[in-house]
Amino acid sequence: MADKLYQMEVQAEPQYVAEQSSVANDVYVFAYRVRITNTGSEPAQLISRHWIITDANQQVQEVRGMGVVGEQPHLDPGQVFEYSSAAHITTPYGSMKGAYQMMADDGRRFEASIPEMTLVAPRVLH
Repeated sequence: MADKLYQMEVQAEPQYVAEQSSVANDVYVFAYRVRITNTGSEPAQLISRHWIITDANQQVQEVRGMGVVGEQPHLDPGQVFEYSSAAHITTPYGSMKGAYQMMADDGRRFEASIPEMTLVAPRVLH
């Protein structure tokens, strides 16, 4: 029953940004939009983030930080928070996944998983 108290649904959608990428310099930029919905019954605040970004050569970047886009949103049950950001990798395809560290109003800490996103520049996979 406790699981239902502390539950966030995270949806993430990447998009290749050709105008900011440079194939000649091995820079591939992917914008992504994230939607976080409090599907639990306890209000909670997003405290920090942890992203794991992996390129096609299995080079891993870990990104940790407080909040997202300068905010630490507080979500009541049913409330939604959306934001956009971007990531850079050195290959035309890779992946991203991670988690948000949350704190419920009752003081309990929990994680909200960010599902894995596939990053693919157009016309790369045949």
